[in-house]
Amino acid sequence: MAHDFPLFGDPSSDSGDSSPAPGGTGLSRDAVLAAVEARLLTTFGEPSGRAAVTFLGADRIEVLRFGPDTEGLVRYATLGMAAAPMTDPTAAVADPVRGPRAELVLTVRGGRDSVLRTLATFAATPQVEGLVPAPGGSLDLGAPLWDGAPFTSVLAAEPGGLVEDLALDEPADPVRFLPLLPMTPNEAGWKRVHGAASLQERWLQHGTDLRDPDRRGVRLD
Repeated sequence: MAHDFPLFGDPSSDSGDSSPAPGGTGLSRDAVLAAVEARLLTTFGEPSGRAAVTFLGADRIEVLRFGPDTEGLVRYATLGMAAAPMTDPTAAVADPVRGPRAELVLTVRGGRDSVLRTLATFAATPQVEGLVPAPGGSLDLGAPLWDGAPFTSVLAAEPGGLVEDLALDEPADPVRFLPLLPMTPNEAGWKRVHGAASLQERWLQHGTDLRDPDRRGVRLD
């Protein structure tokens, strides 16, 4: 473990209930998260650090750090969000097996370890607030994503390109790994009005490096 990687909680302690999930699938929290971690390690290699955060009323969320790689890119991935399916908060009964499962992945050139608590906060929102992050949606922290960041929210991009979906035993849905794209407040406002596709088109037109932790907001006029 890298010494400069802040540790929130004790990631070596028991992660929770290992009993089979309701519904007879045999899927336990530990089994799902072990498969998720294996997929991340297969994709990115051994982590250079990890941290854990526990929120009141929610299971523990871990954040793994990978890199920097040869391009100086550091990737942060959550571990814990996919342990249970996300459910519509308006549903009368929550399905303990079926429903979308996801983890979050953020790529930052040079790394910004103070983003760890932010990612854990986002990953806990399905448990704490009943939100269901999905491609094209956004998550707003209302504060800098990391110390000194010009971004306060992220856009969830389409999964599959960076980390392949992880199939689970039926009837459980696969785990999807959602890339997070940092947005400035102005970009987030544009996305709310014009949609995610319009903002992504602006980024593409201007050749925006979305992995640059110090980039300026794209021109929106």
